[in-house]
Amino acid sequence: MKDVSRRTLLQSALYSAPLFTAGKLYAAPASGPRLLVVFLRGAYDAANILVPVSSDFYYDVRPTIAIKKDAALGLDRDWGLHPALKDTILPLWQQKEIAFVPFAGTDDVSRSHFETQDTIELGQPVGGSRNYQSGFLSRTAQVLSGTKPISFTTQLPLTFRGGAAIPNIALNFTGKPAVGERNAALIQAMYQGQDLAPAVAQGFQVQSEVYNTFSNEMMAANRNAVSAKGFELSAQRIGVLMQDKFNLGFVDVGGWDTHVNQGSADGYLSNRIGELGRGLVALKTALGPQWNNTLVIVVSEFGRTFRENGNRGTDHGHGSVYWVLGGSVRGGRIAGPQVAVTQANLFQERDWPVLTDYRALIGGLLGKSYGLSKAQLAQIFPQAATIDLSLV
Repeated sequence: MKDVSRRTLLQSALYSAPLFTAGKLYAAPASGPRLLVVFLRGAYDAANILVPVSSDFYYDVRPTIAIKKDAALGLDRDWGLHPALKDTILPLWQQKEIAFVPFAGTDDVSRSHFETQDTIELGQPVGGSRNYQSGFLSRTAQVLSGTKPISFTTQLPLTFRGGAAIPNIALNFTGKPAVGERNAALIQAMYQGQDLAPAVAQGFQVQSEVYNTFSNEMMAANRNAVSAKGFELSAQRIGVLMQDKFNLGFVDVGGWDTHVNQGSADGYLSNRIGELGRGLVALKTALGPQWNNTLVIVVSEFGRTFRENGNRGTDHGHGSVYWVLGGSVRGGRIAGPQVAVTQANLFQERDWPVLTDYRALIGGLLGKSYGLSKAQLAQIFPQAATIDLSLV
């Protein structure tokens, strides 16, 4: 067989499989902490999700897209929640299983989606040379013992580059394995006795296992009339796999770049945030008792401009709002340093400022959840101080 044909078959074997790793699919510990980072790519408009209801300035500069005071779900005197989250995130707040950290983000002021996403995924100091083969979740996996990481993405993200091989799964996978049993057997025979043989065989084995797991799960979901679209279904799959196979995960969710017609209490952004809320609740349900051992951190590369633009949308900003949730989270509160939402307190007269650095926040959460030393945290987030907001 020609080399090009061999490469084509191998690529078909590895990249069409929903999950591939050169190692063995071990079970995650039955107990102990689990961490999932949810990355909202595109920079979501945090100010319309965690609404500064006590700010007259907010309503002055958002004449068409602001969430009205009587529509926002009251959290405390100063803050309300988008009404699309009434049946999903609000109950988590009431159960004290979620906290919001406003004015959070990075010191990257490029306002470039790609550059700032890279900044977060790498977890390295801004301004120096970047090592694109060393993501912060990869370093986390190296520091923690007994970690079984997985990326719920089509391709391995920057944050998991470096160190040992990390499996990844495409969440849009819904059908039967792309490579049938007969072709799989032929490909494995072709690599028999070669270095890649164990990897190829393991890839097909895991592909079959994941397909069977998801088939059973989807039948149960249909019986209970659970929506099978978007992140909601994906979150169910994540929960299934993080119950007993993996304990360190990453997933990205797109569609948050709302320059035009983003809407207010309803419309485009409302639909997206509603899907996210349902997905997070689906994750909790799928995890079952392991929800009490799971920490979920929701981040985005930056926030949006505080004023609405001429197209009834918002443009690239700076500070954002991060979410921290889980069964053991000390939630039901707005955490971290805050300032009044006024013109005088805007960053560069246009955006929310960053008062809580993402590396300090995530590092503090890792330190408390896993009992890591300062030296270990410095391996994960070099040259970064950590903060403890008493969320775990």
